Amino acid sequence: MPLEPTSEAFLADLAAAGGPPLHESTPSIARIGDLVAAGMTGRGPAVSSVRNLELRGQGGSFRVRVLTPEADPQAVVVHFHGGGWVLGDIDLQYDYVGRELANLTRSTVVLVNYRKAPEHPFPTAVEDSYTALTWVAEHKAELAPADAPLIVAGDSAGGNIAAVMTQWARDKDGPAIDLQVLVYPATDCDLDRPSYLAPENQLLVDREAMRWFWEHYLPDESARTHPDASPLRATTLAGLPPALVYVAEYDPLHDEGVAYADALAEAGVAVELSEAAGEMHGFFQMANILPGYDDGIRLVARHIDDFISSADISSAEISLPGKRV
Repeated sequence: MPLEPTSEAFLADLAAAGGPPLHESTPSIARIGDLVAAGMTGRGPAVSSVRNLELRGQGGSFRVRVLTPEADPQAVVVHFHGGGWVLGDIDLQYDYVGRELANLTRSTVVLVNYRKAPEHPFPTAVEDSYTALTWVAEHKAELAPADAPLIVAGDSAGGNIAAVMTQWARDKDGPAIDLQVLVYPATDCDLDRPSYLAPENQLLVDREAMRWFWEHYLPDESARTHPDASPLRATTLAGLPPALVYVAEYDPLHDEGVAYADALAEAGVAVELSEAAGEMHGFFQMANILPGYDDGIRLVARHIDDFISSADISSAEISLPGKRV
């Protein structure tokens, strides 16, 4: 179907405002765009409690935010935000995403503010994220019933990280992840797939923007094929948790998302592949900006809720401190 009309108008407004394309900008200037978009998104819905914590990673610290839903939590979702490993922050649009995801899925959501490139290039983001994942697993009984599902989720670069986390957890005998939710994930460093070259996909995030992200995240091009950066290139995907892979129709990353879903299925992993028709890359963080966000967050929430409902969840009661925030 054609590009969704509000997205088309949004892009026209950006073009009229002028300014250099992302790949001609600097990370500091590009991050100003996050602030502008966060102002358009506004404050997210109230949740039962918010806790901001600092965790120690390799050579430095980073923050996580624990969002407890208004209803009794029935699962824990560890969420890794997008932004090409360079942009994005849990204080901006992703706070909204996390709050809504918590309430819609009745899950405690842990937002991971992993350190960003180029100040902290690969593998800092994945190392921070694994530190956060193991912390959540160790404290899960404080966040939800002890036997509640543990879910990893993320969009774009965050989908890349979530996919890597499932592989690390499997290979390092780490936390038992029950489900992975990958929204238009970056799974491979190959920028010559058809969806990267298609003119109709050169929109909010285009091929040159993705090249810019990779150059900041992992400057050594030859190292980008490592599975910790390109999870599609893992030796095997067998033994990974069930997955939802949610791709956008107008997206340079479309084909690598589909390829990852296919590879998971070929490895015997239960996969649901869904496409957001008429949507472009980035819509999943655009609450109150693009209508595709509403459809997308509800699709993801329904998938998580259906998964939780099918799981054997303890009815044990837990006590969580805090208040509506």
